[in-house]
Amino acid sequence: MNQAASLRFDVVTLFPDFFESPLCSGLLGKALERGIAQVNLVNPRDFATDKHRKVDDEPYGGGVGMLMKPEPIFAAVESLPVLPRREVILLTPQGETMSQPLFRTLNTAYDQIILICGHYEGVDERVLHLVTREVSLGDFVLTCGEIPALTLINGVVRLRPGTVGKTDSLKFESFETDLLDYPQYTRPAEFRGWHVPEVLRSGNHAAIAQWRKDQQIDRTQQRRPDLYQRWCSRQNS
Repeated sequence: MNQAASLRFDVVTLFPDFFESPLCSGLLGKALERGIAQVNLVNPRDFATDKHRKVDDEPYGGGVGMLMKPEPIFAAVESLPVLPRREVILLTPQGETMSQPLFRTLNTAYDQIILICGHYEGVDERVLHLVTREVSLGDFVLTCGEIPALTLINGVVRLRPGTVGKTDSLKFESFETDLLDYPQYTRPAEFRGWHVPEVLRSGNHAAIAQWRKDQQIDRTQQRRPDLYQRWCSRQNS
């Protein structure tokens, strides 16, 4: 795949309006405007066949809440074009947790990413026959799948060439090397008694690089011991 080619996102959502402002704002909005990626929104309610355009129903066997019906979701997905390398993702708390390695994979391995946003108490289990991957934002429950869908789009698109001005900066961000980012400062050199570390004002690039690396290691060990252990394992392998 040509890395400069546009990546297509198809979002199956009951609330297309949710995406209007975020998809037009900031670096993400500029990237979409330049065609670095494209986002298509499709509403499963448009594919409901009854006069009330019903997309949910009670679960068999009883239980609290409603489930999204399979027919409108299948029809929505099947209405989409099929690109050569396509991933169909269901946003669900039961999926793998979003991570930087996942974003990198989605950025490079696919031409088309379909995101199915759940609602109510979830989706009919048969929807999983459409799905190639389940993804979660974290170990908590939200009111809708649109929030994690937008997070995934943002995380992937920012890795596309042309989205971030200085592409080299992506190599040194948190989670790219299993280390958190180092502390950063700007002017003024002193603010309310807090001073910028002297080494950052020294002009000694080697000393600055070492200080930053040490800070990354210390910060990760203190704040994310799980990442620190993974980093240590990689150093020893």
